[in-house]
Amino acid sequence: MNPTNPKQPWARLTAAARHVHDDRDTAAPYGFATRVTAIAFASSRSSLSLVERFAWRAVGVAGVLAILSVALNYSALTHKAVPVEEPVADNDTVSLLLKVD
Repeated sequence: MNPTNPKQPWARLTAAARHVHDDRDTAAPYGFATRVTAIAFASSRSSLSLVERFAWRAVGVAGVLAILSVALNYSALTHKAVPVEEPVADNDTVSLLLKVD
């Protein structure tokens, strides 16, 4: 297949596609944004779905549990613990090999 031969269909199609200009108007029709906004604000939801209702309750319960757990453990959070030093093992292989005291 010789792509430079103008008799072939592919060459003719690509040559024709190069010369076509799209003169269509791409803007939205007059008043489109206003109409869409009015439709969006006009629809009111009268009730919540069952899943949404349980989701809001779960958020509330999780918040109450979080506050309750912080309140119950407040003394442990504010108490400064004294660091406990661990005894060094006498037969620790690494310390024996590296001769660490």
